[in-house]
Amino acid sequence: MKTLHYKNTTIAFTDTGKGTAIVLLHGFLENQSMWNALVPVLSQKYRVITIDLLGHGQTEPMGYIQTMEDNADAVHEVLSNLRLRKAVFIGHSMGGYVALAFAELYPESVKGLVLLNSTAKEDSPERKTNRERAIIAVKKDYETFIRLSIANLFSEDNRDRLNDRIEKVKKEALQTPLQGIVASLEGMKIRKDREVLLHTTAFPKVLILGKKDPVLNYEETVSQIQGTTVELVTFPDGHMSHIENESDLTKELVQFLKKI
Repeated sequence: MKTLHYKNTTIAFTDTGKGTAIVLLHGFLENQSMWNALVPVLSQKYRVITIDLLGHGQTEPMGYIQTMEDNADAVHEVLSNLRLRKAVFIGHSMGGYVALAFAELYPESVKGLVLLNSTAKEDSPERKTNRERAIIAVKKDYETFIRLSIANLFSEDNRDRLNDRIEKVKKEALQTPLQGIVASLEGMKIRKDREVLLHTTAFPKVLILGKKDPVLNYEETVSQIQGTTVELVTFPDGHMSHIENESDLTKELVQFLKKI
């Protein structure tokens, strides 16, 4: 793990392999370790950068609200430090929101985009209310909030089958500081709608969704890409495709990257 200092904050990242740069951005309550199975595969042909987003993993929190733009700027700082001008971005859930913010702020630096179990839409009023409830819940009982949040990301069919993996994800999530969790919830709550980027950007894009995602409504999310060139990949399971559909996801990502 490497680090750099940015705005009085330590940003942690990894840099593996050579070739076209692939930037992997984890989701809320995750960290760069979520990509441990994927990095050895992709780094055989590509230069793979994983980054702990603000307030997650070994990257320190930055303020009471961490916007998606704040995260995008931190990602840009890592790429500048590595002297990388262009990269393909793969963002899981919140990582997808950050990738979209990056694409809006630094369009010339994006070579391709994968939204993995993610959406370009802003939070609905109901979702914003749920974020506020989550902030209250995590402040009241940190451990229970995290354990329930992680279990609820998997499709019900997989919760027993993948129990050991789910426990590992919970263990990683429990390393996330309270300030990082609250600041990220605040940032996601106020994020912009960036659906227009799916229609107006020229770089290759793919949307990967789980049909039984407990977090994202499948039909609503698919509606964003009607009339676009965005490729759609659908898996039969939940929000954690990198675990629930690990081998199939790897194949789809490899195929997408071959086209770039």
